[in-house]
Amino acid sequence: MKYVMRRLTQPFVRWLNDMKIRNKLIFFYVIVVMIPVLIVGFIVIQYFRQDALEKATEQTENNVQRIKTQIENQLNVPISVSNQLLLDRDMERVATTLYSEEDPIELVNAYRGYTDFTDYVRAYSEIRGIQLFTDNPTLLDNLQFMNANSEIRAAGWYERAMKERTIYWMYMDDMNDPTAPVVKQLSLVRQIFFPTTGKRSVLVIQVDTNYLNSLLSQEPFDTMVADEDGYIVAAKDRSSVGRTLGDMGFEVAVGDKEQERTFERAIDGIDYRVSINTLIPDSSKSGLTIVSAFSSASIVHDANRIGLIGAGLIVFILLLALLAVYFNSRLISSRLLKLNRNLNRVAEGDLDTVSRIDGQDEIGQLSQQFNYMVTNIKELMSQVYEASEANNRLEVMQREIKLKMLASQINPHFLFNALESIRMRAHIQGEKDIARAVQLLGKLIRRNLELGNRHTSLKNELDMVRSYLDIQKFRHGDRLHYELLAEPDTLEVLLPPLIVQPLIENAIVHGLENKEAEGAVSFHAVKIGDEVLIDVIDNGAGMTPERLRQVEESIREKEESEESRIGLRNVHQRLIMTYGEECGLRISSELGKGTQIYFKIPAGRDK
Repeated sequence: MKYVMRRLTQPFVRWLNDMKIRNKLIFFYVIVVMIPVLIVGFIVIQYFRQDALEKATEQTENNVQRIKTQIENQLNVPISVSNQLLLDRDMERVATTLYSEEDPIELVNAYRGYTDFTDYVRAYSEIRGIQLFTDNPTLLDNLQFMNANSEIRAAGWYERAMKERTIYWMYMDDMNDPTAPVVKQLSLVRQIFFPTTGKRSVLVIQVDTNYLNSLLSQEPFDTMVADEDGYIVAAKDRSSVGRTLGDMGFEVAVGDKEQERTFERAIDGIDYRVSINTLIPDSSKSGLTIVSAFSSASIVHDANRIGLIGAGLIVFILLLALLAVYFNSRLISSRLLKLNRNLNRVAEGDLDTVSRIDGQDEIGQLSQQFNYMVTNIKELMSQVYEASEANNRLEVMQREIKLKMLASQINPHFLFNALESIRMRAHIQGEKDIARAVQLLGKLIRRNLELGNRHTSLKNELDMVRSYLDIQKFRHGDRLHYELLAEPDTLEVLLPPLIVQPLIENAIVHGLENKEAEGAVSFHAVKIGDEVLIDVIDNGAGMTPERLRQVEESIREKEESEESRIGLRNVHQRLIMTYGEECGLRISSELGKGTQIYFKIPAGRDK
């Protein structure tokens, strides 16, 4: 078992051994501390979110239940009134008497003598109006007693009421004012049977929905009341009244007596928690559906805010701890690097090296052992020297020659490493400008050494130009301003390397360095048809017409010289050799105002 575990962990241990101590400390801090803390924080935030949603859902269900009770209390009033009217013999007499068409006084007196409808409306604020629809052609409509003509008898609510002697709750047209626009009202509809005459009529009691709307307006969440057909009869947002639940995005079944549940629903891309409850009043065939909804985002907003604050504090503390780990690892690394430099000096033959590292920890003990080792080496070498002085002298001479040869072999990689060391030292010392300039110089030298005869993209050329300009800006400070503007479709165009940089360098060296005022250099690349137009403009000293003519003649000379190989003439010659005479350099200049150098190349030519 131990052998298997050792075989499994050996690659991981080897990987850790190859990792630098600073990275190793940060790695274990991230794995052991940061990631577990972030996971726990995420779980806690999710718990707060879920808890807020559950509490809001519970509150919504309680609110729906409370609204159900209040609405039921209001609906009990028209139910009670309808029960009383069911046994009202005076109403039966007025509704069933056949009146003389020649003498309407009898009908008028009958209407005047019966005031129960008006008295109920005045007595109960829950009732908006009462109407009785009966099949009596001698009646005149007075908005209380209505003759059930053929149009009314064909209405769905009338036919439904005439089938069963039960109560229906319907969202139907308001017929109190025939001249007014059609307005629907929640109404109690039931059949009235007159035992004396055996006739049947339909009683309609309109519920005052203003009370319902004012009741719902006090709810914290969007709440609606709908009839069994889904029509909204009252709502917190009164603009929703008259619409259907389907129009609002709540495709829920209505009229189900067993329906009392809460579910989630996405409406217009927003997650909602919906709570529904159905109210079936006593002695009623149909009922109302109460729907309350709230968006999950609005509920978890505070929880998210608290979670973000907590997450911010956790991240802040973790970053402070990470900073402490970083500085500790940096201290350890710096001491180890100092010991490593001493080892390198001894390896190079400097046996007078003495390691002076403070501390009594493992690194300090290594420093003491290092000094002891160097002392022993010196003693051994002294003994060997005394035993074989001639051989040692020869070996010393050979070592010196070898060291001189190694010291003379300065290659680009050593130069880049040296520049990087200088940059890091300047960065550590707080000299960010110097560090930046050294970095740009290294980048520029590397790019110049890597370039061959291959074409490069305009984007890569501009990266090198930007490095060069940043170095020049480090030299000149605020005296130099530049801008590099290239349209996106020109960045991948291929051109010979070191085409743009000599033009920029020429603008700075000959145009701006002798100018006391601030100078500016701008580069532009635009695509026109199948060609890319490139120009470099400076506001430097400019040239006289005679000097401009001399420069134009010099760049067109066929003979080459070492001094001009990477100058304007070289750029001009390479352009015309690659693309043709029409793609050579063009120069315009005016003394005291600046110089413009421009050329064009084919946009689609890669070779």
